[in-house]
Amino acid sequence: MNYSLSQLNQMPQAEFTAALGDVFEQTPAIAHATWHQRPFASLEELHQAMVQVLHTLSPEEQLALIQAHPELGSKARMADASVAEQAGAGLNCLRAEVYERFQSLNQRYRAAFGFPFIIAVKHHTQDSILAAFEQRLTHSPQEERRQALAEIAQIAWLRLVDWVAD
Repeated sequence: MNYSLSQLNQMPQAEFTAALGDVFEQTPAIAHATWHQRPFASLEELHQAMVQVLHTLSPEEQLALIQAHPELGSKARMADASVAEQAGAGLNCLRAEVYERFQSLNQRYRAAFGFPFIIAVKHHTQDSILAAFEQRLTHSPQEERRQALAEIAQIAWLRLVDWVAD
């Protein structure tokens, strides 16, 4: 899916929402609400507007967005964008012992925080993701919730860069 910023600025709300609804995992409401702020002069401005909407969501809505993300290295069904992102970091073809380590860390993390570990995997390796897992398990729940939302914003930026011509 590739759109120009000009095309997005001219779209009716339903089409805009359909085009950008997956920028934030299974949360098209962010794109829907962002539409009202058109036109966007740059991709950065579009992203900033979407992140502002993210921060206006209720704590329950933010948690639902966090929960919508798949666990890393999981074999569960996930959105096409997540499949591609995880494959880019080699998480779709983990050796058995690495897969077991990811599963163990996923379980520990979810037990500690109540939601899946989220990291913008595009610029990471398996090793750097595992190191981040270990380090972030030392965070408080409040720190980790903030970190999860920051990672989601970064994932959204990377998706916009891939999907929209500025």
